[in-house]
Amino acid sequence: MSDTISAIILGIVEGITEYLPVSSTGHLILASELLGYDAQRWAVFNVAIQPGAILAIVVLYWRTFMQVLTGLFRGEAASIAFVRNLLLAFFPAVILGLAFGDQIDAMLENARVVAWALIVGGIAILIVERLAKTQEVGGVSNLTMAQSVKVGLVQCLAMIPGVSRSGATILGAMSFGVDRKTAAEFSFFLALPTLTGATALQLYKHGHEMQPGDAGLIGIGFVVSFIVAIVVVKGFMAIVTRHGFAPFAWYRIAAGIAALAWLGI
Repeated sequence: MSDTISAIILGIVEGITEYLPVSSTGHLILASELLGYDAQRWAVFNVAIQPGAILAIVVLYWRTFMQVLTGLFRGEAASIAFVRNLLLAFFPAVILGLAFGDQIDAMLENARVVAWALIVGGIAILIVERLAKTQEVGGVSNLTMAQSVKVGLVQCLAMIPGVSRSGATILGAMSFGVDRKTAAEFSFFLALPTLTGATALQLYKHGHEMQPGDAGLIGIGFVVSFIVAIVVVKGFMAIVTRHGFAPFAWYRIAAGIAALAWLGI
């Protein structure tokens, strides 16, 4: 299989899974394993194409970001609260990411960890969907500081490949009483500083491993993940509104079991 086709496939996987509660990192690891890719060869690529998915959120929610930006200049309380909540949820990941970076990198090479995390995460989604008592919050700006910090702490579980950053933040928010729509949007917005920071850190640490010609492949993966992520986020919100998160839970469980079978566990 040519490198170009590989870049397109991984870009599609990134775009589909980044904002769904199914773990993009986990799926990229499994894709590399199942398709016989050299995991180390594509590890930097998988990180470098994440800005494509980040840009998708900026495009889809540009009005929200413009309102927040203009509101900050005007000193509006809602805009200040919006940024405050994102920063409070972002800082725990920064601290733990810097403290345990080497341990996290080691887990990124373990497909078995991904498979088990998919199954456990799927079961967790079903439990939270059934037991969580949520209420309409009315937007990210209306989350309390305590809720934001708690969501940030839960997000740190996603450092285990297969857990899912979006899944952890969405379900964490719901567990703390936040309605589905606000929880999902908070997860989308929180992805901007979290994924940007993670991408910058990984490229700083492993950028020297890039090979000649990788820039073109990264460009392809970036564009593909951007386009696919836009489509997926729109569809995701429609599914969640009608059916909740249970379909993704059952998918995770099925995918995890299939991966274990493939890996011979």
